[in-house]
Parts: sequence; C-alpha cells; structure tokens
Amino acid sequence: MIEDLHEILDHLMINLDCRVVILRGEGRLFSAGLDIKEAPLSQKRKIPEEYKNKFFFLDAPEVIKRKIYAQSRVGQIITKMRKISQPIIGLIHGAASGAGFAFIMASDMRIASKNAKFNNAFIKLGFSGSDMGSSYFLPRQIGMSRAAEILYTGRFFDAEEAEQIGFVVKVVKEEELLDAGIELASSLLTKSPLGLRMTKEAINFTMDAPSLETLIQIENRTQMLCSVSKDVMEGIQAFFEKRNPQYER
Repeated sequence: MIEDLHEILDHLMINLDCRVVILRGEGRLFSAGLDIKEAPLSQKRKIPEEYKNKFFFLDAPEVIKRKIYAQSRVGQIITKMRKISQPIIGLIHGAASGAGFAFIMASDMRIASKNAKFNNAFIKLGFSGSDMGSSYFLPRQIGMSRAAEILYTGRFFDAEEAEQIGFVVKVVKEEELLDAGIELASSLLTKSPLGLRMTKEAINFTMDAPSLETLIQIENRTQMLCSVSKDVMEGIQAFFEKRNPQYER
C-alpha cells in the first residue's frame, strides 16, 4: 500500500486534470495503521524469512539503516500529500489509528461518520507519539494543549468530540459519508482550478514554520531510536496480552 500511495501521489503531482482527491478506507474501518501481528515480538524468536525485510522490529543493530530508509519512505507519503496541488477530502468511518490517523491529519478537510474514532496508537506501543507528521499537524489543527493530551495519552476521541474541537468539518451517518464527500468536492469544482491550487499552496506556506520536512526527519529519527528499545517489545507484548505495559525507567 505504501508503494501504491507513492505511485498515485507522484501521478497527481503532474495531473492537472484532477482537481480534488477523496481519501477513504475500504472495509469496516478507515485504517488501523501498521499490522503489528506481521512482526516478531521477541528478540529470542527466530525471525522467519518473510519478515527479513520488515523495518520496525528487526533486532540486529546493522539493520538500523534499513529501518531509517523504510521509515523515511513512509514519511514521504505525508509530505507528498501536502505537495500535490489538489485539496484532499478525508472520509472517515470506524477507526483511524496510527498511520491511518496520520493520513487523515495530512488531508485538507475531514468528514466523519458517527461511528468514526481517532487515536495516536504509537505512544501505547513504546514508540514516540510524534510520528508521520502528527506533532506538526495536530497542534496546528486543534491547538497545542488539546493536541498534547491526545498525543501523550493515545486515547481515542470520537466523531462528536472531533467535530467539537474542529478536527472534522461535520459528522454524518455512515451511509451518507461518500455523498457528503462528493458534495464538498463538487463545491470545490465550481472554483477556479488555479485559484484552488494557489490557495492550498498558500496554506502550506503559512503552516510551514518550521517546515514539515524538518518535523518528519525529527520524527523519523525518534521512531527509529524507540524501535530498538525494550519498551517497544514490552508495549507490543502487553497489547497482545491485554494488560498495561511495565516499562523500565
């Protein structure tokens, strides 16, 4: 999916015929983020061949380069979402967690169904809560204090709260979600194509102090440092055992 997203975003960079993008999930939820079941949980376990190229949980120190390159590849999706000139309308049903939460934050506008919920999942697994632009976007979108509480705790907030704090434009029934997105997109199509593109560019310039690229690089290094710690193994083990993690000081 990472490579598919890169391909379509690279295409949109030069596609002047496409003027608006609608981003939505397929299935029972928007996105639960990284599937941590795919990765080994213990340093003592033998790593199966199919996991050799996974970037988050390989334990040998010599793979840190590969981890950093892979993490950067993911982070580049976020910067490309902002660099394309088309406004992105995010439609959220069910959970948007981890990377899914990041994709929604990088969108220009968000519409949620009544069953939508959001959380910063990384902080609960021993990683940093700052990942894939979260520490850049969320304080700008809902304010520093609210963003800090969400990023520090990793708690879920629902569609109603998201609307109250201005994170989503509006909340609709799930069966009305796509229609609401198309209605908003249609209203944008009545505007000047160049005017719309220049407006997004101006918003990006306004937000870019410090730059998104700077924040992504800081977050990438933070995540890679966390990924080689015992905290990640404990966080993931606790997740599967449905208990509170016991982190060492």
